[in-house]
Amino acid sequence: MLEIRDLHATVDGKAILNGLTLSIGDGEVHAIMGPNGAGKSTLSYVLAGRAGYEVTSGSVTLAGQDLLALDAHERAAAGLFLGLQYPVEIPGVSNLMFLRTALNAQRRMRGEAEASGAEFMKLIKAEAEAFGLSMDMLKRPVNVGFSGGEKKRNEMVQMAVLAPKMAVLDETDSGLDIDALRVVADGINRLRAPDRSTLLITHYQRLLDYVVPDRIHVLVAGRIVRSGGPELALELERDGYVDIAA
Repeated sequence: MLEIRDLHATVDGKAILNGLTLSIGDGEVHAIMGPNGAGKSTLSYVLAGRAGYEVTSGSVTLAGQDLLALDAHERAAAGLFLGLQYPVEIPGVSNLMFLRTALNAQRRMRGEAEASGAEFMKLIKAEAEAFGLSMDMLKRPVNVGFSGGEKKRNEMVQMAVLAPKMAVLDETDSGLDIDALRVVADGINRLRAPDRSTLLITHYQRLLDYVVPDRIHVLVAGRIVRSGGPELALELERDGYVDIAA
């Protein structure tokens, strides 16, 4: 699904990613862990095409398509979804308007029929209920007045409605209490499918108690220095990154 080969990237002229290579197969869930400043969020922004993040060499393909040749909105239409560590507020734009506009924009770019009002409402109601968001909340401006947990649930609703091929979730567990963490984790598991892959970026092992990844990778100084199974997260929780980063 996602193939990253020898990726180098800079931010404000400073090298952050230094030869990162990663392969995520169809239907797989991978997790990236690492110390602060390792390049985890930079990787997510590079994949999404955020301005100011310059790829100097390497390649990235999504389902065989050259991701780096696409603008940010084209990457979204190609099936990439980025879940932010700190979801932004959009005053004046309701969740319903935002999501229907985004869904139909992506469908148009793929040459698909737009969702009718009835089709969209059926879809959004089902997903909102699954993630514990009321219709009243969906009528409110995007994330405005939402708690941290509500913002993350809202983002999971967005992901469910857009149904991406590849979801990159940047510290989705950040700031969540245990109940919100379980709801978000249950949602990630519910959306697992043979044609959908997920990359979880996290500092902590606790999310991986609920979402068991196929592989875990340790990112240090812009490169993956070690990979392993779910047991690797427990080792990192116990021993930290000092020996690995040395």
